[in-house]
Amino acid sequence: MGSTNYAGTFIQVADDCPVDTAERPPSGGRAPTVAALQYELISEHPYELTSDDVVFEVHGIRQSVPAESRAEARAAFFTKGQPCLRSSPLGKRYGWGIHHDADSRVALVPLGSDEYAALAADPALKQVKAMRSKRA
Repeated sequence: MGSTNYAGTFIQVADDCPVDTAERPPSGGRAPTVAALQYELISEHPYELTSDDVVFEVHGIRQSVPAESRAEARAAFFTKGQPCLRSSPLGKRYGWGIHHDADSRVALVPLGSDEYAALAADPALKQVKAMRSKRA
């Protein structure tokens, strides 16, 4: 099974992120966006879910996977490589850093906050950037 989890890692916003401070992704429209679903899950459950939990839950919601077949669907989902949260619109577009604790559980950290600055400067954490939206 492939995994999207990191441990002891801080995903900083992408170099080409268009905002200077974090924004909540819009939740309007017919179906919630990936960004809105990820934001909702992580912000309502900080340091409770892993990246794998978030990535699969968003997939399950968007594909209407029934609750009784979630375990089987999750196993099948991770037989193929899946994009990690570095590719999330939260870090690419909306200004949210994503902190993975030592147990791979995640929390959102708003760009422009003291917490973001402290985590981005912490030498004990592996520092990675969210993927750019455009080529350099």
